[in-house]
Amino acid sequence: MDLILFGPPGAGKGTQAQRLVDLLEIPQISTGDLMRAERKAGTDLGQRFDDYMSKGLLVPDELVLELFGERLAKDDASKGAIFDGYPRTVPQAGALDELLAKGGRAVDAVISIEVPLEEMIERAVGRRSCPDCGQVYHLRYNPPPSPESCGNCPGKLVHRKDDTEEVVRKRFEEYEAKTAPVLGHYQDKGLVKAVGGVGSLDDVTGRIKEALGVS
Repeated sequence: MDLILFGPPGAGKGTQAQRLVDLLEIPQISTGDLMRAERKAGTDLGQRFDDYMSKGLLVPDELVLELFGERLAKDDASKGAIFDGYPRTVPQAGALDELLAKGGRAVDAVISIEVPLEEMIERAVGRRSCPDCGQVYHLRYNPPPSPESCGNCPGKLVHRKDDTEEVVRKRFEEYEAKTAPVLGHYQDKGLVKAVGGVGSLDDVTGRIKEALGVS
């Protein structure tokens, strides 16, 4: 199954993707995580990412798709993948469709996690993350062992500077303008399944499982 988790920043895509990895036995593919890994490893592709990111420029879609192509060719992704945070524009959606088609695959479902803006603001304000291992907590929904300790590694948790109401509102406006139209691309194909993103992590996971018809 090739699955896209869709929704505005703060909707819980990354958290739910991690939960679905074991259930569906397919890997999570996060653009940010893959880029960081390539840069840390110092690969040719990672160095090309650096050329753009060090200048504050967006990485071209063709480089992201090259990264995806390499990741999808690995054995653990042979039966599918969970795309987290991509595609973000209609052209990216079309390019992803073409990439999957080259391997005789296609997007099977798009789960749209729907969360009101005010809820996303609360989530951002309470979010804490570990810069060392990438683990993310929330002081209310998924509390860490302590307000400062990661628990997943020896790292210290931080409250990111962009986890503020002002930034969340700006990102939501950008999402509505640029990313929300991607849903229309997949709705035309009958692939979109909307689920409520408010509630406990187990509640949301249960709704996703029901939408996908898995147990």
